[in-house]
Amino acid sequence: MKAEAKPALRVGLMVPINNTTMEPELLAWLPAGSTCRTLRIPRGKGTLTPKDLPAYVGQAMKMAKKFADDDIDLVVYGCTAAGFMLGPRRDAGIAAELAGITHKPVVTTASAMIVALRHLNARNIALVTPYLDLVNERLKSFLEESGIAVKILASFRAQSVDDLAAIEPAQIAALSRQVMRESCDALFIACSQLPTHEILPDLERELGRPAWSSIRATAWHAYRAALTAPVSGGNL
Repeated sequence: MKAEAKPALRVGLMVPINNTTMEPELLAWLPAGSTCRTLRIPRGKGTLTPKDLPAYVGQAMKMAKKFADDDIDLVVYGCTAAGFMLGPRRDAGIAAELAGITHKPVVTTASAMIVALRHLNARNIALVTPYLDLVNERLKSFLEESGIAVKILASFRAQSVDDLAAIEPAQIAALSRQVMRESCDALFIACSQLPTHEILPDLERELGRPAWSSIRATAWHAYRAALTAPVSGGNL
């Protein structure tokens, strides 16, 4: 007997203007036939810092109004660093504000990381990021506040969005192999600009541990959220 096909998901995605990775990889993780309308939030060439966040989040709120009348199942706030740098409470607040503006369920990539890692029972992780040290410390605090310890971290320390865009899957896989330890429950690759879809299955087999990324976690959490949320006009 054939397994029943999973229903497709219609996503409204919000990402930084430089992000060229999340839309195609999100769709690759979601069921066949899923669609994505993407809003790209303006930002500078430098990496996001805490002082940039109020203006960045404000831009996101203004742009989110475009989703209010769209025939979509939910909104994904795919701005990883802009979520975790503000902490779990503020990330939840951003989701609630976006839900109020769009009248749609909202999933954030920052919260998806936590939900996915808890689902995997991953309490001690190896972490790969592209971030500078200040942002890495914020990410570690975000995870640790949610009961997830970062046992070892390796970073590309990208200085700009151009540096970030230049990081290739083979480089990410190589750094992941270097950072993984027997004491870690899982490998997690943070940042929704890093391309990981093609490397995660091989890394899982090779390392013998779950290997997840920001985008994989977001797709998984978004699908679960869409199945359980009362969505007006949805197909799930």
